[in-house]
Amino acid sequence: MKKVFLLNNCGTCQRIMGELCELPGFERQNIKEQNIQPEVLDWLKEKTGSYEALFSKQAMKYKSLGLKDKHLTEQDFRNNILEEYTFLKRPVIIDGEEFWVGNAPKTVADAKEKLNN
Repeated sequence: MKKVFLLNNCGTCQRIMGELCELPGFERQNIKEQNIQPEVLDWLKEKTGSYEALFSKQAMKYKSLGLKDKHLTEQDFRNNILEEYTFLKRPVIIDGEEFWVGNAPKTVADAKEKLNN
């Protein structure tokens, strides 16, 4: 699978995609229009070790829904990501068995090194 999960109107996603030379050959999925599929989320969880690693605590709804004051279980993280697109860290880039989640500088640099060569 060669796929990118992102928000089309997210400036950070647009910047990262520009740095990655737009990733020709990759399918793009705007998570606002079509959220990540449960089986893909579960695959990523197996690779990262937790749903929490895929969950964006930067999302405005994290605070507005009072989630930051609750003890969330792994099932809570999964359910929230599947119910509300803003909770998925982005972008998520999958290239076969390799993947990158989020916009941390180290993550972007690693993806750039591997995908632009």
